[in-house]
This record gives sequence, C-alpha cells and structure tokens, in this order.
Amino acid sequence: MSLLDIVVWPDVRLTQMCLPVDHITPEIVELVADMFDTMYDAPGRGLAAPQVGRAERIFVFDAGWKDGTPTPVACINPEIISLSETQLTGEEGCLSIPGVPMDISRAAEVTLRWTDVEGIHERSFTGAEAVIVQHEYDHLDGIVIYDRVEKGAVQ
Repeated sequence: MSLLDIVVWPDVRLTQMCLPVDHITPEIVELVADMFDTMYDAPGRGLAAPQVGRAERIFVFDAGWKDGTPTPVACINPEIISLSETQLTGEEGCLSIPGVPMDISRAAEVTLRWTDVEGIHERSFTGAEAVIVQHEYDHLDGIVIYDRVEKGAVQ
C-alpha cells in the first residue's frame, strides 16, 4: 500500500464529473487500498478519487475509526437512492480544502447503492455517516463544500 498525494483546491480536477468504473480490476482494488491508507494518514473520515487525482466514481470512508470503532466502507459507482427531507447542519472539513471548515446542510438520512469487491450493497446511513457519504458523493460530481455554502456566507 502507498500514500497518495491529496489534490488541493482550486485544482480543476476537483470540479470535474467522474466516470463510472467498468470493471473492478486489481488496479482498482489497489487504488481503494491506497485511498484508505491516505485517508487514515491525513487523518480524515472520507476520501474520494478526485481528491487523489483520479476521475473514477470511487470513494472510501470510515466514520468510526477516530473513535476506536473502525467501519471502513469502499464505494465503487455509488448511487444515491434517496435523501430524507429532514436536514442537519453541521461543520464539515475537507482534506482538499484544509483548515477551512464550513457549516453545511445535508439530508439527515441517505440511502446508497454501491459496488465493492464483494458485490452490490444498498444501505441507509444516518448521522455522521450520512454526512460523509453525501460529502464524498459530491466530490464525484465535481462539487466541493464551497458550492454548498449559502452565497455570502464565505468571506
């Protein structure tokens, strides 16, 4: 495994739409492992492929590792199935925009479908996991937290 360089804003790669992964190859498996290593080293709770200069629809996250309960999830070709109408607003940081946390509103619950090396999964996430999933999913569509802040809120 190896650590990857994290792309930092305003790098244009953070604003581009990512492409689906056609097949889970050994290279993709290695990329996912390297993304986990990079995320843990950063230290973050989530990391999307464009944040390491890749244009594939992949993100990894682990909402519990900093609290001592690792729950790693690797999402390849994720698809948001539903978002709750209930919103949460909280401070979010981003490894690609270091040191600039922002208050962002997100759905309190998200249902996601994705693929990994074990197959296809579908699950609902709440709390911190829901926020992380939506944050990383945004990266796959070229959206960063600056895009989610109400106009005039960022100086």
